[in-house]
Amino acid sequence: MSDTGTPTIKPRKAADKSARTRAREFALQALYQHLVGRNAATDIDAFTRDLAGFHKADSVHYDALLHGSIAQASELDALITPLLDRPLVELSPIEHGVLWIGVYEFQHCLDVPWRVVLNECIELAKSFGGTDGHKYVNGVLHGLAAQLRPVEVAASAAAGTSRKPKPGAA
Repeated sequence: MSDTGTPTIKPRKAADKSARTRAREFALQALYQHLVGRNAATDIDAFTRDLAGFHKADSVHYDALLHGSIAQASELDALITPLLDRPLVELSPIEHGVLWIGVYEFQHCLDVPWRVVLNECIELAKSFGGTDGHKYVNGVLHGLAAQLRPVEVAASAAAGTSRKPKPGAA
């Protein structure tokens, strides 16, 4: 955590990170500020854009994830809640933010394959979340992928593509 209370980016093969991966990392930090501090999206956005390394992120994707997730928070939570084994308020803010990113991308970023969304969210949870948070995120998002992208999930199952995409693929 930084001294502002936001999660800090752990160094992870920085040269291999795509601009969209970086956008997801910055969006997660911003969503964390929203979930924990209830800060206004415009204030969070201004702060985040000033962070070191933001210029390497896909700012359009970041904007979509941050502002779209906050604007559609109720709808995203309504999709997530039935797959949880606990009340939504008991999720860590990191898991909650990662789930928002995943569900938002499943619904609105159809150019990103569902397996890439899933893998990127698992990596976010591994980097920023608790010890086994990534397993929880995987389970919830895998269930939502089948619901939100049924044709794509069925096609990958029929083709036998159970391998995860390489990190940074989108």
